[in-house]
Amino acid sequence: MREEILITVRDNYKIDPTVSVWGWQVIADLFLVGLTAGALIFAALVILRGKEETFDFTAKRLPLIGLISIGLAMTFLFLKLTHKIVFWRFFGAFVPTAVMSWGAWLLQLVILAILLLTLQGLRKGYPSLASPVEKFGIGRWALNWAERIKRPVAWASVVLGVIIAFYTGTLMTSMDARPFSSSGLMAPLFLVSGLATAAAVVLIGSRNAEERRLFTGTLFGLLAFKVLLLALTLANLANGSQQQIESLHPIFGGDYTQLFWLFFVIPGLLVPLVIEAFGLRGKRPAWMIISPVLVLYGAYMLRQLFVDLGQVSGYIDYVNTYNPALLDLLGMH
Repeated sequence: MREEILITVRDNYKIDPTVSVWGWQVIADLFLVGLTAGALIFAALVILRGKEETFDFTAKRLPLIGLISIGLAMTFLFLKLTHKIVFWRFFGAFVPTAVMSWGAWLLQLVILAILLLTLQGLRKGYPSLASPVEKFGIGRWALNWAERIKRPVAWASVVLGVIIAFYTGTLMTSMDARPFSSSGLMAPLFLVSGLATAAAVVLIGSRNAEERRLFTGTLFGLLAFKVLLLALTLANLANGSQQQIESLHPIFGGDYTQLFWLFFVIPGLLVPLVIEAFGLRGKRPAWMIISPVLVLYGAYMLRQLFVDLGQVSGYIDYVNTYNPALLDLLGMH
């Protein structure tokens, strides 16, 4: 194989020497959408099983957290838009060939579903919030209607939750020019990560012993599966094209090695996995609150690293020799 070195003086903002168009706003959006997806799925499953009274936090209170999360996600997405004055076109136009256009329409359905799940649980989950709503006729009607249709909404929520979580991973995979993000396992990895964040929120907020016991086992299983999927994702890249193999160099001896292993894998995956293993014995002392907190941290770091590593990886490696002084000499600067 003949090695060629490409030298260029190209200098495009946020493009050279590496792509950096996806900033913290997109990373936060991916994290919060994943949390909302998990909230949709867990709340819907509890409703469909008729366990709302047993697992009251999940069915009645978790949906509002999901609604707040998707609201914040939309705020961060708005902040990311360059032309904010025409933001409505992002949700109003539908381009079948554009991945983000599908996502925009999916988000609208997700917002509707999580809103209806929030309303159906408002009276018992947040009575102080339901009281002022019921003072208005339309408010009482909305709460009653949401409670009547909660089962069909729950069925739709499970489907939408899975699709929108898969979408966040598919969005990464769609960047074919970014080898690190092009693994086919990104969608299930992001789905499991979203479910884990919602389970972590339940363990932080619930005071129901049976509910906490259920989600301790759930979170342990999700973390174990997440570790497996991450290992398979890296193995998939290691057995892929030459560019995919090279995209792993930053985490195996490169600039991202410590960040990936010491600040993501160990604290965000392995430590909470070990802690939750102790929780399977039935006891959950107060200090174990650190486990779901670390899970939330790990979920955010997963998206941070995969976005950043995806943007620094590519199919063309070149040396940028751009020098602004050259323009001064030519009288063009």
